[in-house]
Amino acid sequence: MNQTNSITHFTRNSFTSRKEWYERVAKWLFQGMAFALVVPLLLIIGYLIYKASPSLNWSFIVDVPVKGMREGGIWPAFIGTLYLVVISLAISTPVGVLAAIYLNEYAKDNWFNRLINMAVINLAGVPSIVHALFGLGAFVYAARFGYSIISASLTLAIMTLPVIIASTREALASVPMNFREACWNVGATRWQTIRAVVLPNSISGILTGVILQVSRAAGETAPVMFTGAVFYKAIQKGDLLPYQLTDQCMALSMHLYTVATQVPGVKESIPFATAVVLLGSVLLVNASAIALRVYLRNRKKW
Repeated sequence: MNQTNSITHFTRNSFTSRKEWYERVAKWLFQGMAFALVVPLLLIIGYLIYKASPSLNWSFIVDVPVKGMREGGIWPAFIGTLYLVVISLAISTPVGVLAAIYLNEYAKDNWFNRLINMAVINLAGVPSIVHALFGLGAFVYAARFGYSIISASLTLAIMTLPVIIASTREALASVPMNFREACWNVGATRWQTIRAVVLPNSISGILTGVILQVSRAAGETAPVMFTGAVFYKAIQKGDLLPYQLTDQCMALSMHLYTVATQVPGVKESIPFATAVVLLGSVLLVNASAIALRVYLRNRKKW
């Protein structure tokens, strides 16, 4: 009798059938939402590549604009964007990581540090045009750097700093406290613990914040337009070091806006090809950083 009741208890009934039906509906619903996000993105990328195909080749990247930017390539804008992204991240990444280390590992829970945390969160949501005006006043006029690469890079660094701080803090907080306590119990100092244990185990999360800012720094127009980007800059084809820090430079985001709206008679494929190069550059950098992050994450022992 007991055996019969046990078998009956695990027999499929209307309740379990209904729960399984709900689970299938939820599964298909979430899959539909995923496709609704991915398919339009793939269609947009495909459309851009199709429209850019007449001009999209290696010569387009390494050539300089000619005939009033109606023909030729985008090398000055491409290398200018590379300058801006690399310099801005070289400034914001160490400052952001060190600030996050202080806030997460050293700062006490008092009103002053809570005010700093609130300021970091609020700065992450400030529109880019506000950062552009701040960079114009602080770096171009007050610091007297003028309209230059260094002014534009510092503006981008200020803009990307809050997200790097926030993501780094989350990565540091994800490291179990037991790791820290074990180091302290064997006599390690707080800094030794951070350097040898906390940072190596949080590096993948730190890279996540940096990855997010690569695309933002490369795609912003207003901050560089107000502080250091120029409509046109004559440089030599293929020159890898064409700019000084005190020079103005071209940028892909501003160049795309310029050829699409300000240059009459430009070939239709050139703005689309510029957009594809900008998108492809960001995706390449992100893919490389993601591969490094996955490699470092797989080395974790917990």
